[in-house]
Amino acid sequence: MNTSAETQRAQWRAAAHAYLERGDLQQAGQLFQQVLDEVPGDLEALQVLGAAQLAAGNFSAAVQALRQAVHQAPELFVERLRLGMALEHLGQPHDALTAYFGALRTAQNQGRWLSNETTAPGLRDAVRHAMRYVDMGRLAWFRRMLEPLQQRYGVDEMRRVERCLDAYLGEHAVSMPDPRQRPKFLYFPDIPSQPYYPRERFPWHDALEAATDWMREELRSVLAREQSLEAFLGAPPPGQSQQAMLQSSGSQPAAWDAYFFYRHGERYDTNAAACPRTAALLDSLPLTRIRDHAPETLFSVLSPGTHILPHTGVTNVRLVTHLPLIVPPDCALRVGGETHVWQEGRCVTFDDTFEHEAWNRSSETRVVLILDSWNPDLTEAERVAVTALIGAIGDFNQDSAA
Repeated sequence: MNTSAETQRAQWRAAAHAYLERGDLQQAGQLFQQVLDEVPGDLEALQVLGAAQLAAGNFSAAVQALRQAVHQAPELFVERLRLGMALEHLGQPHDALTAYFGALRTAQNQGRWLSNETTAPGLRDAVRHAMRYVDMGRLAWFRRMLEPLQQRYGVDEMRRVERCLDAYLGEHAVSMPDPRQRPKFLYFPDIPSQPYYPRERFPWHDALEAATDWMREELRSVLAREQSLEAFLGAPPPGQSQQAMLQSSGSQPAAWDAYFFYRHGERYDTNAAACPRTAALLDSLPLTRIRDHAPETLFSVLSPGTHILPHTGVTNVRLVTHLPLIVPPDCALRVGGETHVWQEGRCVTFDDTFEHEAWNRSSETRVVLILDSWNPDLTEAERVAVTALIGAIGDFNQDSAA
């Protein structure tokens, strides 16, 4: 261990902090550059050096330092803001846009930059600028994404998609036709709003229902291998439980398990191979297919006494279908306050952006097949456009988190 080198770095840090207290950012930056020369990647040095380079107008160097800092510590929203400023000065509008958006989202997730009171006085002008930049930039970027689709299908055919985009970006207030409907992510306007959908809208229900008996047999082989199941909600964060979503009415803990064929658009090949007829039938259906989002198809296994508490889904562009396979007494689904009692072998399709819940008050396991399909009130062109739009939103958010 080189104690003399450590002592030297400690002295540089102490001197740098003294300069910072006097407001001399440039001298502090120079000292932290010496720290970085000795210890590349030192987070504090990168933060101060990035701020100093930005203030000095050395924008390329500032970007390099600030990107390293944010990569190490994604929660640093001030460094994300400064990164956006440097990128804007360099004439890189899309990179500046995603940096600003990432800064705002990261800060607000931590309860900051929600008002003047939650924003440091010295940052208020910069934060307001970032908000304006994001509002204008996101709208222009996503509308450019729609232009090829408008040319392909016509402006009129894309009119509802434009309104959907404007609602997502907050360009106008969303007025829900039914107050029970509260999508978490994306609302598509100007289509009928209803909790349950009539089965005649889905001709493929017949093929699903005809497969009930042999699908149930494949399911039983899955249930015989409990290790094949996983918690639908995933592992809760440390120190938390799933009680915000699940409740037990019996003596055993609440459990909602799943056997996925697809989740978030990713195919579970091993599960599909173990249930080949079910997987093949699902692949033949008009499922919603959106990169990183859909389809989602699974055996949904609800343990005795488990109540899935009221919640809402993400978007009304797709609907959820249940094919009940094993349904003991006293099990039901409620959507928008309207209760539906499952019948084995009889499909039910609903819009999960309406508040919904489900329960198994019996002493036996309940299993339904769940799949998602396009809302039939979207045109084919609108489905293509929504697929592109959701993919673009995902790409933009991923860029903003980097």
